[in-house]
Amino acid sequence: MSLVSSVFLMCLDTQVLVFGDCAIIPNPSPKELAEIATTSAQTAKQFNIVPKVVLLSYATGNSAQGEMIDKINEALTIVQHLDPQLEIDGPLQFDASIDKSVAKKKMPNSQVAGQASVFIFPDLNAGNIAYKAVQRSAKAVAIGSILQGLNKPINDLSRGRFSGRYC
Repeated sequence: MSLVSSVFLMCLDTQVLVFGDCAIIPNPSPKELAEIATTSAQTAKQFNIVPKVVLLSYATGNSAQGEMIDKINEALTIVQHLDPQLEIDGPLQFDASIDKSVAKKKMPNSQVAGQASVFIFPDLNAGNIAYKAVQRSAKAVAIGSILQGLNKPINDLSRGRFSGRYC
């Protein structure tokens, strides 16, 4: 049986980003984080989004050490073993993940930095806060939570959802 996790499709003016897991697993293990990453990449493909996956962190590359960085590095190794074709990198800070000029400075050799489309958060706190911050401050449409790891995806509507425009 697959791990059940979630993604949000974040519909911005110029692009659609995938944020995972923002609703289900409070503190994923490295193995769970790896499964969230691979499943989120598959979900992105179902919505015609080319998956360029980042494992997000407070640090980029080797700029810091610690338990959280070890967790992300272990998850990255697991994903690279399970799906060597998947474009994935981490740990990366959000700015290095989405901004090409920042990526050139912080992770110049990364194939994903600066052009990520799938953002995997290290825990539920970070993911849930981030999707709501982007939704409200950038006036993005957040579609989700979309539950994945089931036979078919399920969309669980938030009580605080916007009404109006969609992607």
